[in-house]
Amino acid sequence: MGLKYRNILVAIDGSKEADWAFKKGIEIAKRNDADLLLVHVIDTRTFALIEAYDTVIGDRAEKLAKDMLKHYQIQAEDAGLTNVHYEIDYGSPKIRIPRDLAKKHKIDLIICGATGLNVVERFFIGSVSEHITRYAHCDVLIVRTEKDIA
Repeated sequence: MGLKYRNILVAIDGSKEADWAFKKGIEIAKRNDADLLLVHVIDTRTFALIEAYDTVIGDRAEKLAKDMLKHYQIQAEDAGLTNVHYEIDYGSPKIRIPRDLAKKHKIDLIICGATGLNVVERFFIGSVSEHITRYAHCDVLIVRTEKDIA
């Protein structure tokens, strides 16, 4: 790995921590003239039982994710980045991000928030950011909000 990042992935889940990670991602991408990939993984385990009764839930989750990522893409482009993409995936974020998406896109830096939206999962089986740090083949930057630091 060189001293410059070429392909940066920012994990977006709608949390305040992910928003901070996104802002840091913009600055790092600008300094490195890097491509920025915004990723949201729809955790299918969270609505698997409900979806059996209501097939609209998956469609709603995808539309919300697309709207959110498109909004972030526009913000990044307005900040001066020229090569910003987004991807929506399905499965477990803690597996899909470090093991599949990072490899698929030749990512050399993953940026994510220290904590996300899924408090129950973090309590029982560890945080997504912890898992990404453990299994990623590239550098990982865990971003904390000012509240986390104080």
